Amino acid sequence: MTKQILVNLLIALAWTLYPHDYSTSYDFIIGYLIGIVILFVLRRFVTFDFYMRTVWAITKLLFLFIYELIKANFDVIRIVLKPKLNNKPGIVAVPIKLKKDWEITLLAALISLTPGTLSMDFSQDGKFIYVHSLDVPNKEKMIQDIHNTFERAILEVSR
Repeated sequence: MTKQILVNLLIALAWTLYPHDYSTSYDFIIGYLIGIVILFVLRRFVTFDFYMRTVWAITKLLFLFIYELIKANFDVIRIVLKPKLNNKPGIVAVPIKLKKDWEITLLAALISLTPGTLSMDFSQDGKFIYVHSLDVPNKEKMIQDIHNTFERAILEVSR
């Protein structure tokens, strides 16, 4: 991936230095986009993973986190402003499919940064993460939510 980024930057730099009849302040950006197209076409002839797939997966993960952050803020506001507190706090052992340390750390950080949830600990074998939540009406739904949002997005980035 690093080599692709360097090649793309070199193509953008070459495009910027190439004499044009017109000159814009966007020459480097245009050259970078041309580099993306060239690398995308070369992908058919040389086998490599196109790095923009990873960039797209990281962008999706970022927007997913922002969405979950906003949604969780409203959930916490709803819990706090209720006249009668009938929430069910709890600790849930969430099984995880992630293998690499940075993937597990990222999942724990995303869970902790989302209001109303906190990653507490990991099991000895590393197959479970213990999550405390302000409101756990259904443990299975909470586990599925974590699997279908953060864990799946992290797997897209890393695989």
